[in-house]
Amino acid sequence: MSAFRLVDGPLPDHPPFDVPVAAGAVVTFDGRVRDHNDGKAVQRLAYSAYAALAISEGETIMVEALAKFGLTAAACYHRLGDLDLGEAAVRVWAAAAHREEAFAGCRYIIDEVKSRVPIWKKETYTDGQSAWVLCAHQGSRG
Repeated sequence: MSAFRLVDGPLPDHPPFDVPVAAGAVVTFDGRVRDHNDGKAVQRLAYSAYAALAISEGETIMVEALAKFGLTAAACYHRLGDLDLGEAAVRVWAAAAHREEAFAGCRYIIDEVKSRVPIWKKETYTDGQSAWVLCAHQGSRG
């Protein structure tokens, strides 16, 4: 089972799938809104996306991860709209028979989403300025 979703509200806390009995590991990753980026104090973020392409590309990434890492299930939900400090902006779940595959699959999903999915992030800073920023910052940082 795979799922890539764009979400307008808070992200679910639990995987959107029943964890298969074959899964000995479920890894969850949260990308959260932090109070700084590149030396600037961040007040809030806003995400927007080209939804049709984002969902299509996100689903392609999920299928790739399932096959490449032998995942038994995986999902990735990404927020859209305005987010406050501390909120989860993206959440990935990856289930596999063993932790190595679950960790690797989860890492693959978030790295590929950040580099391939058309989602844009606008930061608003405490000084009142704002800027669109690169989501795939220096490779796997973001």
